[in-house]
Amino acid sequence: MLRIPKHVAIIMDGNGRWARERGLPRIAGHYEGVKRAEEIVYACQELGVEFLTLYTFSTENWKRPKEEIKALFELFENYLTKKVPELKKKDIRLKFIGRRDRLPKSTLKVMNYAEESTKDCTSLTVILAVDYGGRDEIIRAINKLLNSGIKSITEEQFAQFLDLVGIPEPDLLIRTAGEERVSNFLLWHIAYTEFYFSPVYWPDFTKEELIKALEDFSCRERRFGAVL
Repeated sequence: MLRIPKHVAIIMDGNGRWARERGLPRIAGHYEGVKRAEEIVYACQELGVEFLTLYTFSTENWKRPKEEIKALFELFENYLTKKVPELKKKDIRLKFIGRRDRLPKSTLKVMNYAEESTKDCTSLTVILAVDYGGRDEIIRAINKLLNSGIKSITEEQFAQFLDLVGIPEPDLLIRTAGEERVSNFLLWHIAYTEFYFSPVYWPDFTKEELIKALEDFSCRERRFGAVL
């Protein structure tokens, strides 16, 4: 029987390699990757996943060529603007985590529109990590903590200063394209998360590949440090 995790997180890797192997520009891989993200969002909703976090743009991605970054944000803005009404109709909520001080104003405008438009949706919450890094999230939380004047703190209290406050920790982290590392993603939140590494490039990661990951997850015995 398929056991459905409450929260799935995905590192969507392999867009560039997918494009290169087909003799296409890198942005073509990103276009296909966006289509695949939409398919996986709807698949997660259909399967009963409650939270889906997608690693969309990392703090390290600023090192990429300026032309690629510009094209990525244009793709992000155009696609979100087009899809928000449909997501709202399907009762899907959009949230964003990460830094906002370095993003283009036009991107921030679209993000605010998406969050406000879908804030009352409850079927599935999709969290897009934009200009996000796990270490950066922790440093930002520490700075908030220092500014609050608190001298001593518990793990539970510290979590209130993090980006995913109020969101359950991921049960399953999927990474595509054969890489087996977390790449600075959700570092605080994945202490007891199950990992699944798929050899498939993200543009080829279909609903069927997602189900393979969920089947693998269903076979795991999660002990959370205890003896069962």
